[in-house]
Amino acid sequence: MIRFGRETAYFAAGILAVATASPMAASAIHEPTTPASAETIAPTERGVARPEHWPAYDYPVPISLDHEQMIADLIGRMTIEEKIGQLVQADLCCVTPDDLRKYKLGSILVGGNSGPEGNDLAPAPEWLETADEFYLASVDRSDGGVGIPMIWGIDAVHGHSNIIGATIFPHNIGLGAMRDAELIERIGAITAKEIRVTGQEWTFAPTVAVPQDFRWGRAYEGYSSDPELVASYVGAMVRGLQGSPSNDNLLAGPWVLASTKHFLADGGTDNGVDQGDSSISEEDLRDIHGLPYGPAIAEGVSTVMVSFSSWQGVKMTGNHSLVTGVLKDRMDFGGFVVSDWNAHGQVAGCTNEVCPQALMAGVDMYMAPDTWKPIYADLLARAQAGTIPMARIDEAVARILRVKARLGLFTAPKPSERPYSGRYDLLGAPEHRTVAREAVRKSLVLLKNEGVLPLAPGQRLLIAGDGADDIARQSGGWTLSWQGTGIDNSHFPGATSIGTGLKQAVEAGGGSAVISPDGSFTDRPDAAVVVFGETPYAEFQGDREALVLDPELTAPYETMRKLHAQGIPVVAVMITGRPLYVNPALNAADAFVVAWLPGSEGGGVADVLVGDAAGKPRFDFAGKLPAAWPRTTLLSEGTLFPFGYGLDYTAPATGWTALPELDTGNLAGDSRLWFNAGAPAARWSLMIEGTGSDAGTRITTVPADALGGRVRVTAENFKVQEGARRFTIAGGTASVQLGNFEGVDIDRETNADVMLLVTLRSWAAPQRARIGAIGPNGSGYAALDLAAGSDYVRYGIPLKCLRNKGADVTNLNRPFVLETEGAADYAIAEVRLGSDAERVVPCT
Repeated sequence: MIRFGRETAYFAAGILAVATASPMAASAIHEPTTPASAETIAPTERGVARPEHWPAYDYPVPISLDHEQMIADLIGRMTIEEKIGQLVQADLCCVTPDDLRKYKLGSILVGGNSGPEGNDLAPAPEWLETADEFYLASVDRSDGGVGIPMIWGIDAVHGHSNIIGATIFPHNIGLGAMRDAELIERIGAITAKEIRVTGQEWTFAPTVAVPQDFRWGRAYEGYSSDPELVASYVGAMVRGLQGSPSNDNLLAGPWVLASTKHFLADGGTDNGVDQGDSSISEEDLRDIHGLPYGPAIAEGVSTVMVSFSSWQGVKMTGNHSLVTGVLKDRMDFGGFVVSDWNAHGQVAGCTNEVCPQALMAGVDMYMAPDTWKPIYADLLARAQAGTIPMARIDEAVARILRVKARLGLFTAPKPSERPYSGRYDLLGAPEHRTVAREAVRKSLVLLKNEGVLPLAPGQRLLIAGDGADDIARQSGGWTLSWQGTGIDNSHFPGATSIGTGLKQAVEAGGGSAVISPDGSFTDRPDAAVVVFGETPYAEFQGDREALVLDPELTAPYETMRKLHAQGIPVVAVMITGRPLYVNPALNAADAFVVAWLPGSEGGGVADVLVGDAAGKPRFDFAGKLPAAWPRTTLLSEGTLFPFGYGLDYTAPATGWTALPELDTGNLAGDSRLWFNAGAPAARWSLMIEGTGSDAGTRITTVPADALGGRVRVTAENFKVQEGARRFTIAGGTASVQLGNFEGVDIDRETNADVMLLVTLRSWAAPQRARIGAIGPNGSGYAALDLAAGSDYVRYGIPLKCLRNKGADVTNLNRPFVLETEGAADYAIAEVRLGSDAERVVPCT
């Protein structure tokens, strides 16, 4: 192997050009002449970076002359169709092995809600079988093609988290609290090994976002708000996943391809808006969000995923100055660049189906999950017409082939015959769970302890709170499903909830423990642990307007108060993906522990909270806050606990000064929850409309009559008293609608697998029913089978369906419409956006 300069080793115009350069150690980084942090960049055209002001690195992966000769030979023999195919990645939801045979696609991926045969909860052997099917299709040369093997990408972001039975590690925000890079590398290595069991070769990790506003729903995917802390972890995780930069056959060992994401400043958008715009200076872009890419490149990361977001108004996926000028040229990144899920469609002048601008900006592979056919067709037509330079196509193909060669893909057998494949005993192996449990212990942050911790193992313990025995909840989003919803403890064989771990630890010490979510008890406990906090979410669903728990998640506050009032010592354990205003819990509890999103090994919490027989700690608290903790619902209004704060068992109890408690009822909540607990969201209206001369009615109180008495509106109980609204319709056409006169833009959600969800029960089915959305520029509907039943059902209609039926999803003033014809009787309990439908409405 000889180390060559990246700019002088690529296939161009049919000639393999290489020139020697000095060998470089894997960790070597060229420091800029002027330290980046001290250099001011003069303003220039908005959204255009000046690469010469960014740090220069050397990509350390040695270039193999044998690989370069092979790549040159392949590109020389590939048809235009085969080259374009390599640039396209399709989701498992929307592609078949026969498609790979025909279109020669370079890659497939599995999104958060995809899986073999449409089942994202498929058992591990089915994933491996599917990997074989697609691989064999990709190398089929029966039509005379060159047969480039495909690679399969997956979001294994905290362990192999798509697979039932795999080890689920704490999410990155918790790992950031550990301050332990060596453990990060071990976590990466275990994740890679478990990925290999089911036949995938590429993980879309690590996320190297540096979240600056924790209202962002993906903030927990970042290690910290501090760029230095994030940078200290990145190289270790890449090394754990891929091995050394000199490793030129990853598939021969227990490794996979890594992908740092999302380039650049996905964690720096204004107001924490997902896929939004970052208006920061180029200095901040470089020094905060660019810093983690140095160690990633120093470890030879194979791929980089570009962000949905924009900088100074220019979408990253179309920003040539950053993707090519900074990342590829200045930083010397030698792998390939992949876009995010249909992110190309947000580039100026592009759609999901047409976007040559992304390729010309420097994207090498389009992640076009459900739009891959039109993207392929458009790129092919432009290549054939010569409007896309063949040199750029060849460069992108060469980068992809070079990564596949380093992977060892060209000499590897089908997935099921590779090392580690089919070794299902490695999924959640005891030694892997031991490492995950260590990570849980080290991630715990102690914010308050008035002398009640550690808990004595021989006492009577009450374990309360709605998060006490919920492994899905403690694992968070991107766990088995995209949002981490629609699953329960049965989907986590071998895992341990926080409550079960506490119970086991206390009983092992001769005590007793009861798990009682509402805090009720028969025998008075000696102490109580109340587990509470956020429920799972990912992007969209996790975005918030304020740093506060949703109202329906605050019931444990009262549980703490009641227990405390009875003289029972209370320990609060918070499940969360971000720092939040929780002053009522901090006041009510005698001790307060932040557990973050610990994953499958909840026993790690008990390791630290429950002491030994002598009353001494078995393990001390080691975690420190990876971001500042807010004093109020906005961090801009002050910090309660600073970055790096965290007590341990040596800290004396100093007495607690009660914190001010705010009325957060008008601030909290999910902006995508439109109707709940019998009422529309703030600034929304519940209306009933008819046809012709029928006068519409806005429903503010019940009981109420509408449409000349044809509709009677009453209250029904659902979860809470009068938590639903019942509509008894005598006949004719009647339409129940939710209106927002400002207009709602759900275009970004439509791009993802988000649905319009309505939870309802029917007592009498109408002749016909349809569900849809209305805007000034168009409406869209789909037929709904509103069959009578004894239970509430959560129906979901994909937003893409409404868009395809004519709804302008960028401007909807009636985003929810349920229209019936004929006599009907039904109740609506909830309307929101989400992905956890119990029954998906066909798009007909």
